[in-house]
Amino acid sequence: MHPITIALLTDMSWIQPELALAAFALIATLIGAWFGDRAAGFLAGLGTIVFVLVGVAALIFRPAGPVVVFNGSLQIDGFSALVKAIIAFSAAATLWLGAAYFARLKEKRFEFTIITTLAVLGMFIMASANDLIALYIGVELQSLAAYVLAAWRRDEAKSSEAGLKYFVLGALSSGLLLYGASLVYGFAGSIRFETIAQAAPSPGLIFGLVFMLCGLAFKLSAAPFHMWTPDVYEGAPTAVTALFAAAPKMAAVALFARVLYEPFAGFEDQWRQVVIALAVISLLWGSFAALVQTSIKRLMAYSSIANMGFVLMALAAGPERGASAALIYMALYLPATIGVFAVITAMRRDGVELEQVDDLSGLAQHRPWMAYVLTLLFFSLSGIPPLAGFFGKVAVFNAAIQEGLWPLALVGAVATVVGAGYYLRVLARVWFAPPAATFDASAPAVTATVGLAGLLTFPVLALAFGPLQSLSEAAARASFLAP
Repeated sequence: MHPITIALLTDMSWIQPELALAAFALIATLIGAWFGDRAAGFLAGLGTIVFVLVGVAALIFRPAGPVVVFNGSLQIDGFSALVKAIIAFSAAATLWLGAAYFARLKEKRFEFTIITTLAVLGMFIMASANDLIALYIGVELQSLAAYVLAAWRRDEAKSSEAGLKYFVLGALSSGLLLYGASLVYGFAGSIRFETIAQAAPSPGLIFGLVFMLCGLAFKLSAAPFHMWTPDVYEGAPTAVTALFAAAPKMAAVALFARVLYEPFAGFEDQWRQVVIALAVISLLWGSFAALVQTSIKRLMAYSSIANMGFVLMALAAGPERGASAALIYMALYLPATIGVFAVITAMRRDGVELEQVDDLSGLAQHRPWMAYVLTLLFFSLSGIPPLAGFFGKVAVFNAAIQEGLWPLALVGAVATVVGAGYYLRVLARVWFAPPAATFDASAPAVTATVGLAGLLTFPVLALAFGPLQSLSEAAARASFLAP
């Protein structure tokens, strides 16, 4: 066999999760073209299973050390494997939730599963990107699919508006990212991360780095590049918003870490200032703006901005502690977020979807189990011990403090207190406000998602924190601190 063929087959053996997603997208397209929307439920169920299996495979078959494939375009390592697993499990939960959501609206379409799969494929490429072209391809594949999903209910004005806003602002962020990448290429003379890391520092490289960070901050919905987040969260279908709040955030965090810790590892003094500024603005703006929201979806949008501030706090700590802290935080944050959006999808009366905080009034009287789970989820997001979110915040604050970022940690503490305020405001309506009319019966998939999310935030998760921390530290060490 020709050496090039052998090398190609070897490289392809390391991207089996991506190949599985691409193959499923093609097969699902054929099934959908043949059976039409009658296959929507089947494809959503099959897609959920595929995502879970792909996530498990990414973890099981991860390499012992970094493996570079396709002439340096992608890097497969423990960090990317753990990120892909988190993305796949999050996407599986939201796809399952979305299938039930659209079935209830009698808007089942087989394309939903296909576009979600393509978005996840883009996220996988983002997690393994090892040069500027792979980085941009991953970002754009995920983004183009997201624009379509945001405007999924094309006959509804709010959904169409959300998709248009997301597309226009996303194009702006892509321009910033691409312009920054072109500057980096021009001054470093290469698109490969390892070559860029060896380039001599120059003002041109610094400018390119700043533009790239601005473009990536948009994908992370970090302030002041958050302007799309509240409107898209509110206007997109709730199941789609659940997807936006979970898997793409994990992919953006992974790509942020890749860019900071690999090609620009020698520019830590420069990029740390930018990351700290993004973290401070996100923490303060997200927390205080959430206090005055009356829409539960907009409240969760500003909550996500504040939570991305905590992730940026971890990343500012550097590769030794920051990468593992960011992984831990996201792994513990995403189940609670998906669970909250599952509760929001259950907020329906007489077939009408409800989105206001006041609509949760008296939920404890009508649906006590849902009120208990929602309380657990919000307490976890607040970082109240001994729930899962507490351990994520401990990891982030520990990383920041050990790197001497005391002022940033202080801002994070203020944001934590303010965050508890807007979560408790919602819970006050749930437990103490006069009861409103009860919600319609929930779909089994919604009920199961809420219950599973509550279980994953319960104190029993403390037993899994040790292994999760060890896995995250080992993944970060093998990827960013290898000799």
